[in-house]
Amino acid sequence: MKSSFVQTLTIAGSDSGGGAGIQADLKTFQMRGVFGTCVITAVTAQNTLGVSAVHLVPTETITAQIQAIREDFDIRAYKIGMLGTAEIIECVADSLKGYSFGRRVLDPVMIAKGGAPLLQDSAVAALTRLLLPDTDVLTPNLPEAEALTGVHIESRKDAERAAKILLDYGVKNVVIKGGHLNGSTSGRCTDWLFTQNETLEFDSPRFPTAHTHGTGCTFSACITAELAKGSDVCEAVQTAKAYITAAISNPLEIGAGHGPVNHWAYRDQT
Repeated sequence: MKSSFVQTLTIAGSDSGGGAGIQADLKTFQMRGVFGTCVITAVTAQNTLGVSAVHLVPTETITAQIQAIREDFDIRAYKIGMLGTAEIIECVADSLKGYSFGRRVLDPVMIAKGGAPLLQDSAVAALTRLLLPDTDVLTPNLPEAEALTGVHIESRKDAERAAKILLDYGVKNVVIKGGHLNGSTSGRCTDWLFTQNETLEFDSPRFPTAHTHGTGCTFSACITAELAKGSDVCEAVQTAKAYITAAISNPLEIGAGHGPVNHWAYRDQT
């Protein structure tokens, strides 16, 4: 029996602390009214103080997970997060060939909030070659955009240069998140949406809190949910900006380090 309920997918790593990765994605999907499925690429041992261990899931298990989703779910949009290695990137790219899960959101997870590397240097070329082409929305923060393009970003003009490179790789839309601009000390946080034809700006106040774990995962998951429901990219990014702003500005204050954002906050405010 075919369900009319909107279904989504996240392909990412698991966060034992519950604030980022698969856990953040599924919480966000639930809060945005879509049913979330998942493919786990890595299991991490982490809390708000940092990552203490990473176990990469064998590629044959990743392939089997994707196949299981393909056989039984009607996925309207999906996001890709932590992949870790070139081998896993190649595995995911091969497993996606010949089948559509709808529009793709790619969050190029490279560094954990506590500073631990989550993507091997050798994997960047594989990500650029195999997954950037045909990605509908790419959501790098400033360090990730710099790593993908080699452009040092200190201004909107620099971000435009980086976005042009990413668009030339075949990405349809690039959202560069400006939270790290000016050493994360400015009073405002500005994100830019770059398309082939225009640049749109999304601005919010900066909130003085250490509880920002999972912001990138949550933001990209919200975009995915909105795209799955039929929103255009601009509408999806606008909703995601409002969602993550509420999640950051109403902290749960869990843990002694970089605590998780509040996935309930946007619902409570609307």
